[in-house]
Amino acid sequence: MSLRSSPRFLRSLVASLLMLGLLAVTAWTVQLPPSTARAASASLVQVTNFGTNPTGLQMWLYVPTSVKPHSPILLALHYCTGTGPAFFSGTEFANLADQYGFIVIFPSVTRSGQCWDVYSNQGLARNGGSDNTGLISMITYVEQHNNGDPNNVYVTGASSGAMMTNVMLAEYPDVFKAGSAFMGVPYHCFATGAASATSGSTWNSACANGQTSMTPQQWGDLVRAADPGYTGARPRMQLWHGTADTTLNYANFGEEIKQWTDVLGVSQTPSFTDSPQSGWTRTRYGSTGIGAPVEGISVQGVGHSLPLSGMATYAIQFMGLNGTSVSTPTPTVGTTPTATVGTTPTPTATAGGSTCSVHYAVSSQWSGGFGASVTINNTGTSTINSWTLKWTFPNGQTITQIWNASGTQSGSTVTATNLSYNGTIASGGSTNFGFNGAWNGSNTDPSAFTLNGVSCTVA
Repeated sequence: MSLRSSPRFLRSLVASLLMLGLLAVTAWTVQLPPSTARAASASLVQVTNFGTNPTGLQMWLYVPTSVKPHSPILLALHYCTGTGPAFFSGTEFANLADQYGFIVIFPSVTRSGQCWDVYSNQGLARNGGSDNTGLISMITYVEQHNNGDPNNVYVTGASSGAMMTNVMLAEYPDVFKAGSAFMGVPYHCFATGAASATSGSTWNSACANGQTSMTPQQWGDLVRAADPGYTGARPRMQLWHGTADTTLNYANFGEEIKQWTDVLGVSQTPSFTDSPQSGWTRTRYGSTGIGAPVEGISVQGVGHSLPLSGMATYAIQFMGLNGTSVSTPTPTVGTTPTATVGTTPTPTATAGGSTCSVHYAVSSQWSGGFGASVTINNTGTSTINSWTLKWTFPNGQTITQIWNASGTQSGSTVTATNLSYNGTIASGGSTNFGFNGAWNGSNTDPSAFTLNGVSCTVA
């Protein structure tokens, strides 16, 4: 199936395969931008006999001609139905390796459906004898045969590969320095082992649909239990998600943030919020700079199709693979880190609300139901520390599920309030949340919004 298949064709294919019980194979097909041509002469090569490999993974290796003498290593994990070579040619990580001289491992899953094992008891245990074991063997091979630097190992992935990124950082905190996960779910969210209600399956619908929610400590405890004897530094985590993702629901983005802020011992209240690209909302936790322990980037109106062009560059910068020296601040568990000299000071609340604009968009609609996303833009000069957004549905629509906000509805009037991790909106910044709703007759957009009691422009 082409990565550029039409949406109508994909919907038809998924519907047909659902009857055959193969949703887990098809639901994670990801559209990726074509990689630009590489000027360097290096090529992707397959490595065999690289070590212990219980699930028969394939190892593909990219060593740029400009490789550093003691090179950092990036493990780049494909989506379901993908391969290492497809992820090599369909993303920008090899181009960036040419530019910055790091080595990239592009592994391939060989089982049916080509999804990573992020669900079994073996896959969710350190050295459990599943894909995790084979991936560690590949990293060890590069360290021993290509002079890879064991103190500079990183991991990234999309969809199923993003789930596996969460798994690898949880199970091997001693191996990885940082990771970047594009549209994944928290570690252990997809579990379908013997103790799970979905035992024997490779697909966890509750998690995929954003229905699995835990406290930060519960999520963090799952990560700590993955390597219970470990007491060292934890790898930093960057998280990406599109607000219109209907394959792995956008609610998983907030759950991942809860998990990794708890693991890294930082506040769920962002220390920094900005919009590095149009439609992006970037939040940093535990620090305001590029070395923040946790960084989240929410992409407005985008579905299950990350990384888009240019995003890999931000991932490389976060991990420090562009040559930037990145060190993780040491936060005090349970407290909000304080600003340091030269960084953005701790924001203060704006009395009486703030100038604002709101973008409301219906991302999908079906008979009797719809999904929508809401972006709040702070167009004022002061930071907003907490927010309450209100609007009235013009045709009696009702909200049935909401994520990245808490919501109540009285008649046609909706009140949405920030959660613990997204209440701060810097001047010029934005935040967003999404919901599913029910409608009957017509689904007309709301025409007016108020933020903290102040009317907003409708964008």
